[in-house]
Amino acid sequence: MSALGKILRESIAHDGPMPLDTFMAVALGHSQHGYYMTRDPFGAAGDFITAPEISQMFGELIGLWAAETWALLGAPERVHLVELGPGRGTLMRDALRAARVSNEFCAALDVHLVETSPVLMQAQKDQLAQVAVNVTWHASFDSVPDGPAIVIANEFFDALPVRHYVKTQEGWRQRLVGLDAQGALAFGLARETEALITADAPEGSILELSPVSQLLMTQIARRVAQGQSAALVIDYGHVETGLGETLQALKQHRRVDPLAEPGEADLTAHVDFAALARAASAAGAQPLGPVTQGEFLMRLGLAQRADALKRKATDAQAHDIDLAMARLATERVGEAPGMGRLFKALAITPPGAPVLPGVVRSAGS
Repeated sequence: MSALGKILRESIAHDGPMPLDTFMAVALGHSQHGYYMTRDPFGAAGDFITAPEISQMFGELIGLWAAETWALLGAPERVHLVELGPGRGTLMRDALRAARVSNEFCAALDVHLVETSPVLMQAQKDQLAQVAVNVTWHASFDSVPDGPAIVIANEFFDALPVRHYVKTQEGWRQRLVGLDAQGALAFGLARETEALITADAPEGSILELSPVSQLLMTQIARRVAQGQSAALVIDYGHVETGLGETLQALKQHRRVDPLAEPGEADLTAHVDFAALARAASAAGAQPLGPVTQGEFLMRLGLAQRADALKRKATDAQAHDIDLAMARLATERVGEAPGMGRLFKALAITPPGAPVLPGVVRSAGS
């Protein structure tokens, strides 16, 4: 049992079972033993790999997207370029390098990184030490200054806690994390039913919700709706709200039991893009998309950027560039899954704003 697992067992023994989203928040963010607070989880030596770590092309295209979006939104004199959960800072580094094609955009922007992990914050500082842009770190989106902003959230919403509700004969009951007869962490159900959930579903069905994701999207969309701002969410997930659970734990690139070693494995769930779009619309903003990541990147010029890089590459480097493009934009690469279809891109703009590069107008918007 991990150190955090012992703490959680003691807490549950004293206070009773906790909701799944509370367990996830502690497992990922505990100040001493939380997963993201104690390590750099990225890359082959970590537990998973993200698009910016696969190829510089990903961050470069995001940088060009941000510059074009700024121009389409009226080129405000000052703009905050905000990234939520910036990882090692790789995406922002590559984005800022590509954005130099627009001197006006670079002169207008300052960078704000929302990060809670001291380990990753230091990696970001090292990565961005040479950029000629003012960079400010924040513990939450709330503290990002007011004013025009372009918000980037790549593989961020999937790490936000989710709640599970299970349909029983009596009604929907919330899934809790408690202790089994041997004192080990185990899933169970609340005694009371949830009167506010009235969805009709077969007994045993699971409804997965992320209230914290909805709240954050509402905050972002309210700011976007004020004008001359936009947001881009890229993550793995589904385009329609439905039944079923998607919680998974990853350690050393393999799935593990999410309750086995809290604080030692990454916990994620598929993003409900339809729910995010509804939250954005309710807050007065306009959702665009989602489209698949492959479609989004190809529309932004991924193939052309790969060709440009290959013109100066060795044969081995050109092969790696082709492989990276396939991983980013297609469904499968040999026997391994690609990111092209599972990952989606959703943009948020003010009402009546132009359609942004790479995305499409949502149905009914």
